[in-house]
Amino acid sequence: MAKDAETRAEARFIKSQGMRFPKHRDIIQGRIRRLLRTNEYEAKETHCALRVVRAGDRVIELGAGIGYMSTLVATKREIESVHAFEANPHLIPYIQQVHAANGLENAKVVHGLLGPEAGEADFYVRPNILASSLTPPEGEEPGHPVKVPVHAAAEVFARIKPSVLICDIEGAEIDLLPQLDLSSLRAAVIETHPQWTDAAGINRLFRAFMDAGLAYYHRGSINKVVSFRKSW
Repeated sequence: MAKDAETRAEARFIKSQGMRFPKHRDIIQGRIRRLLRTNEYEAKETHCALRVVRAGDRVIELGAGIGYMSTLVATKREIESVHAFEANPHLIPYIQQVHAANGLENAKVVHGLLGPEAGEADFYVRPNILASSLTPPEGEEPGHPVKVPVHAAAEVFARIKPSVLICDIEGAEIDLLPQLDLSSLRAAVIETHPQWTDAAGINRLFRAFMDAGLAYYHRGSINKVVSFRKSW
């Protein structure tokens, strides 16, 4: 009987890379479910993050999605903490469930995004919730954007003192990251979005990390997912 109860309990989850993700008909569906089951979800990001994140790191993640990357680094590396920021309000309860399902005590999820100063911003939630962004949908009715909190980036970085940044914010990286003081970072993993951004924006992004003393790290980069690290 106990075995049957355990089996029924585990049936509520999808396993991926040894992590547990609660089944959710509106979030874990279609391609996401398939990639989780085959350990292919965020495969490039997984490789890159595990190349740069070390024991003792304080990680800040911008664009937490379903909580995959924050759970990955917290379970695969003995980090001090991970602070995952997500703008989409519909994903916050699910990320908390993922962290709880994996027994994480050093992972925190924060609703909102970072900006030069505290306030609010319009956020457009798309049917594909992981493609939701600050940019209104092109060729579609924009509908009613959701107001989300903006946290002052300088204050957040000063409080957390992150050593690693993981960022996937659907193209907003080229505007946000060059505004930040990145000098506290030892390493970063950034998903770029060249399909939406121009070469000048990508160059600004690379320059921001170079000015902060970080260099492009080719062994921690795959295609449009790029890593930077300090060499000392």
